[in-house]
Amino acid sequence: MAVITRILLLFLVLCLAGSAIEARAEKKVKVIASFSILGDMVGNVGGDRVEVTTLVGPNGDAHVYQPTPAAAKAVGGANLVVVNGLGFEGWMDRLIQTSGYKGPIVVASRGIKPREMTTEEAEEHEQGAKHEHKIDPHAWQNLSNGLIYVENIAKGLSSADPDGAAIYKANTDAYEAKLADLDRWVKAEFAGIPKPKRRMITSHDALGYFGAAYGITILSSMGVSTESEPSAGGIARLIKQIRQEKITAVFIENVTDPRLMEQVAKESGVKLGGELYSDALSKQDESAPTYIKMFENNATKIIAAMRQGP
Repeated sequence: MAVITRILLLFLVLCLAGSAIEARAEKKVKVIASFSILGDMVGNVGGDRVEVTTLVGPNGDAHVYQPTPAAAKAVGGANLVVVNGLGFEGWMDRLIQTSGYKGPIVVASRGIKPREMTTEEAEEHEQGAKHEHKIDPHAWQNLSNGLIYVENIAKGLSSADPDGAAIYKANTDAYEAKLADLDRWVKAEFAGIPKPKRRMITSHDALGYFGAAYGITILSSMGVSTESEPSAGGIARLIKQIRQEKITAVFIENVTDPRLMEQVAKESGVKLGGELYSDALSKQDESAPTYIKMFENNATKIIAAMRQGP
């Protein structure tokens, strides 16, 4: 009888221990990321300790996103919210207020020197532009800034979940090493292209940080937001410039209507260099499902296009 009792007690202890381990395993840090690029960064830093919900998903346009009741519910139940900042998510403050969320908010771009744009630059193909200043929110398009994003995310996760700090540090170190290697490769590749050829055309002005970091002049048919509409005169000037300067790097973006750039390419006599990912990652079975893959896709296509022609 004593043996049976001991066996039953041992079984009970094992069951309770298993339940405790399972409960701890299931208790993940619930993180809201405002858009897909941040979601991927959070996943790389947090690993298995986090449950990431991305509000604006793959191929989604954060410029025109409209929060839903489901989004408000998700935010309200989160342990941590991660946003880009720099005015990128104009809808975020209202969503947080609606959700009742009172927890910590990580501004991933904190500490980055913002790229300041004049309205004339942001809408350089528009008529009647004013000399006002705008902050370019697309800071992740410079991998050096991406490293700062990752550091801010790691600090936020460690503060929200101190028990996981060592894991977050290890994940961050490994992830940052990959980003730094990619940054060196991108810089070396563009350095090998003559400066006059380092000119490109995109749908909207989302690659300003990319151009500044890697020595590229970037023109766009729209302004900094996909909500703006280019004028007929602006498009005509863009086509004329492509012809005169023999620009071969002309691209569409995954968050914009491709028809405009298809028209520009056709009328200027150049071949589109493919699709770039600017404000959002792709779906898993497409070319840019992660931040690293996005940068590899964009840099590879831009380099190939710039090497074409005379």
